[in-house]
Amino acid sequence: MSTSLGDVLETARRQRFVGRRVELAGFDAAVGGRSARRVQFVHGQGGIGKTTLLAELGARARAAGRTVVQVDGRDVDPSPDGLQTAVGWPLPAGAVLLVDGYEQLTPIDGWLREQFMPSLSADTVVVLAGREPPAAPWRSDAGWRELMTVYRLDLFGPDETAQLLAHAGVEESVRPHLTALGAGHPLTMALLADLAARGQVPDTLADAPDLISTLLQSFVGEVPTQPQLTGLATCAIAWSTTEDLLARTVGADAPAVWQWLARLPFVTSGPGGLSVHDLARDVLNAEFQRRVPEQYRTHERLVFDHAVAALRTASGLDRQPEAHQLLFVHRHGPFGAVIAALRTQGSAAVVPARPDEHDQVCATIERFEGPASADLARAWLSEQPERLSVVRTGDRVAGFAHHLLCPSGSPLEDRDPVVRAVLDHVAREGPIRPGEHVLINRFAAGVREHQHDPYMVVAGPVSSIIEWLTRPLAWSFVVVVDDAFWAPKFDYIAFAPLVRIEVGGLPHVAFGIDWRRLPVGSWLDLMYERGHTGGTGPAPAALLRPPPLSRVRFDASVRVALQSLHRPEQLAANPLLGSTLAADAIQLRAAIEEAVGQLGNLPKGQQLQAVLHRTYVRPAPTQEAAAEVLDLPLSTYRRYLAKAVEHLTDILWTIEVGGGRTG
Repeated sequence: MSTSLGDVLETARRQRFVGRRVELAGFDAAVGGRSARRVQFVHGQGGIGKTTLLAELGARARAAGRTVVQVDGRDVDPSPDGLQTAVGWPLPAGAVLLVDGYEQLTPIDGWLREQFMPSLSADTVVVLAGREPPAAPWRSDAGWRELMTVYRLDLFGPDETAQLLAHAGVEESVRPHLTALGAGHPLTMALLADLAARGQVPDTLADAPDLISTLLQSFVGEVPTQPQLTGLATCAIAWSTTEDLLARTVGADAPAVWQWLARLPFVTSGPGGLSVHDLARDVLNAEFQRRVPEQYRTHERLVFDHAVAALRTASGLDRQPEAHQLLFVHRHGPFGAVIAALRTQGSAAVVPARPDEHDQVCATIERFEGPASADLARAWLSEQPERLSVVRTGDRVAGFAHHLLCPSGSPLEDRDPVVRAVLDHVAREGPIRPGEHVLINRFAAGVREHQHDPYMVVAGPVSSIIEWLTRPLAWSFVVVVDDAFWAPKFDYIAFAPLVRIEVGGLPHVAFGIDWRRLPVGSWLDLMYERGHTGGTGPAPAALLRPPPLSRVRFDASVRVALQSLHRPEQLAANPLLGSTLAADAIQLRAAIEEAVGQLGNLPKGQQLQAVLHRTYVRPAPTQEAAAEVLDLPLSTYRRYLAKAVEHLTDILWTIEVGGGRTG
């Protein structure tokens, strides 16, 4: 008897599984201890059934009492630490490890073969599935030749195709015709079978993409329920669809919709969630936008907001896939399409750099920007190494971005002419206040094409969006040397060219934004809108807040606000309106009262909270009356009041400069 939705889902998949007898027999023998060939390498073209086979192998292993660990190479940083984190190292004895998308892990193929695999327990069974056959060392090594079996997944033969069509409920009379049309390609055959089971059999097949387009368009028109239609739209919009995301878009129907989606022939299930075949995604998106454009926009916004929330609450390396998800949803912008394209070719994971990669980064900077910039990069990497992010291909850095957080107190802020010019601009146009920071993406490039390189288009935006959404900032800048290439992209994201200066004879341009004038939340709304309208240029004036208050003006404004806390017409004229604290008088009063409540959390704060409460929140007629109610001498009361107001302004200032900011 099934005990979970996963059991039901696994049973449904197994009932539709056909073929691959040789591969199954070899795996069963390994799991059952009847074969020494504990490693299987499965390879074949896209859509040939590798993921489906792994699902069946996982089910067989669980039925045999084995612990199954499954990872998808697309979602793993191709480094030893990345893989070990993904599999939950160390693996328990007797585990079965299934690795899909193994081509994405090519950079660590040698380490995996020479160190990782030999360290596993002797009864571990491993299946590696990818598009390419194993590298030569797997086949030339005498030991691995004895322990590994290589399977190439080919097209289905007539018997397997007939079985697939029969399991799908296709009438026997039309099976020969569909067999000829599908030519044994498992994905195409599954789509044909799904269509035929509904009584729609195409006469001809010009080519596979056209057929798939026709099948998907027909399928979308016959989705039986609205929740399933919404789930399908969600899956088409998102790079990877989790059940949490489905709960956001379809509510309580999420478990049933998840099960339905996972059984669709063009949807694959991996550790990161559900993914749609690329061609299917394109067709689905076009179909939804044509049929129900308003509903589609609503679903898209829900996915967008979910990605933002997930990124803000994630930590460490978990932020990277969430940033990819956000930029993928915004794929009509200048960065999303490039990122999506790179992810189909190999890993595009943006991860913290290792110290031994600093030389590669500096060598790239010197090659394209000269020794002066390379010397500055070495110095900054020595001081702020933790903000260097990289994308790797093979064992080399393919692209990188290095962010600086200022002020840092480093002499480099004066020595680096670009950083000095940026900070001088900030001092003139919008000085930072105590507790505020400026983030500068100082160096970014790809190793092959410098700032035209697609890997820079991944490393820069992904690392930047993580910083911008998870760190309170006053200003952000991105420095480029090819401003003609980048200017349209920055114009799209409302970053303006604010600083121009030469380093080593090469012009540098810093594009920047003052987040205090355009909060990140408002900026995200603007970016979402521009993803549909294609708008560019500065942010509309209606979105901008007033110039930020200095600490002196802020403190004075808080004191005035306390005096007029119960006079809405006076609060409405307070300079604090338009700050981070509040957009209107009601919000300002609520913010102040909430901060008064926070005073009680300070050491000996209960007395300070009580003084403010009886003076301003629920005021006594006079200070003398307040002192009497609090049973304090008037002089003590006034001393406490001054101290309480000081602490209150500190709390509100922390919120103003970002310590309590959410937008």
